[in-house]
Amino acid sequence: MRYLVFLSLSILLACNSTSQTTVASGDVAASPEQTRPDYRYDPPATEGQVEPFDTTTEYWKELLTNQEFNVLREDGTERSFSSPLNEEKHAGVFACRACGLPLFSSETKFESGTGWPSFYAPINAAYVTEDSDFRYGMKRTEVSCARCGGHQGHIFPDGPQPTGLRYCINGVALNFVPAEDL
Repeated sequence: MRYLVFLSLSILLACNSTSQTTVASGDVAASPEQTRPDYRYDPPATEGQVEPFDTTTEYWKELLTNQEFNVLREDGTERSFSSPLNEEKHAGVFACRACGLPLFSSETKFESGTGWPSFYAPINAAYVTEDSDFRYGMKRTEVSCARCGGHQGHIFPDGPQPTGLRYCINGVALNFVPAEDL
């Protein structure tokens, strides 16, 4: 019983600490947000081959909003049902918000009811990395961008066919690029 109380309190504290660093959708962010384009899209020169890179914390803090930095660089989670990408139904590609690598297609997006954009497969398995995540007393599989290492979300085995997987992704970690702009 004590374990359940401790686990519940830990999850509650984690949610509260994440929400304190969250910028609500539609809020005007600091100057980097005002000067950058609506989206970044930077596919690899050769399909399926990703050249990983890493850079400084200062670079990411200048490029990303506080909420994006929290999710992409500190493995945070946005509030469920807070992303406008949940409702995105147009044809296009969902790319990493940090580096622009195309990660998911609108063709594999589905409504999971969880409050986060969900996909049953990445565009290319080489574009995402998977790692074990044992935070909050659970074993999950974390998904990150293979190019910049930005945390995207987690994979669960309760998605639709043909894969049976649900890539539960933070909307703030993605850009939507309409098909006509590709």
